[in-house]
Amino acid sequence: MRRHGKWLLNKRTLANLFVVVVGILVYLALSNFGEVSARVATFVNIINPFIIGFAIAYLLNRPVNFFERKLFSKYRMKRGLSIFVVYMLAFLLLCALLGLVLPQVGQSLVALANNISIYLENFTGYIHALAEKLHLSPETTKPFLISYTDLVNRLTELVTQGLPQLLNMSVRIGSGVVNALTALISSIYMLTSKDTLVRQFRKLVYAFSPRPKATRFLSICAHANEVFSGFIVGKILDSAIIGVICFVGMNLLRLPYAMLISVIIGVTNIIPFFGPFIGAIPSIMILMIVDPWGAVWFGIFVLLLQQFDGNILGPKILGDSTGLSAIWVLVAIIVGGGLFGFPGMVLGVPSFAVLYALGSEFVAARLREKGIDPEGNPVPPAPIVEEPPHEMEP
Repeated sequence: MRRHGKWLLNKRTLANLFVVVVGILVYLALSNFGEVSARVATFVNIINPFIIGFAIAYLLNRPVNFFERKLFSKYRMKRGLSIFVVYMLAFLLLCALLGLVLPQVGQSLVALANNISIYLENFTGYIHALAEKLHLSPETTKPFLISYTDLVNRLTELVTQGLPQLLNMSVRIGSGVVNALTALISSIYMLTSKDTLVRQFRKLVYAFSPRPKATRFLSICAHANEVFSGFIVGKILDSAIIGVICFVGMNLLRLPYAMLISVIIGVTNIIPFFGPFIGAIPSIMILMIVDPWGAVWFGIFVLLLQQFDGNILGPKILGDSTGLSAIWVLVAIIVGGGLFGFPGMVLGVPSFAVLYALGSEFVAARLREKGIDPEGNPVPPAPIVEEPPHEMEP
């Protein structure tokens, strides 16, 4: 719009200009994708300690709130006392778990490495005996056989390929220690001043957005926080219980390497839907070499454990924290894992749950505007309720 030789920028013109600028930036980013991704990776690597610190603070926020409300509500420094108690409990719990789990996992790995040649010979004999009973040709069983020499050669190749990275291990360890301390300190600061940080964030949102949109955005953030916190905390608890049940079950079945395999099952169970199967594959391969029939029993046990987790334990702990059907959970895991790896597989489900809720609200609003239901049928307008006349006071 032009008046008296001057351009008047209205909202629509600014919106169109913004779209053009964003389109140009996207085109330039896609044209130089390699350089842009390298710069983004460098920036993420720099702020990685603060990302980890935020993750720690986010996980410990609920326990801190619990102690602050229930135990130290009458004290003046209730926030500081709550943070101190929660971090001490988390440190003691971590030390206890590492003290119980790491020695047994280490012993299992050492025993597996020392006896791998015997296990492979027994496994080869079992395959040959099974091939004779089923009258199978040697070419049929060859893909299933591996000798100790072949295994050592493959491991040697892997070590040789990774040797340049091992030479820089000391530098990486030192950098990792510094990053870990930075993440820990930043998480404490975030928990200590979380009210101030939230207030500053709300101030920025209201300062740069119209009030209705800012209020809507903050409500979306609150909903996302509820979904993420409920899902992540519940999934960690669920995975810990599954790991313990797996350890007890393997001891009852007298299967070897119970602690090592239970840790694998518990960690991979954090991944929704595919987790138990991802952990079961390497576990069955380990047991297949050591005890083929034990691997069969373990496969049946893991299948029953997955059914128990998916139908009984998981719904009890997680409830309907995501509100997604099985097909959308599957889509969220595949897309998130393809884009961001293991973190994407874990966080893809709650992220997609938030997007799904927003999409459902948008579709419902559009249907209300058109006056139709999800089937396309017209919806009669809601009846207007008239208020009774007020009686006049004498």
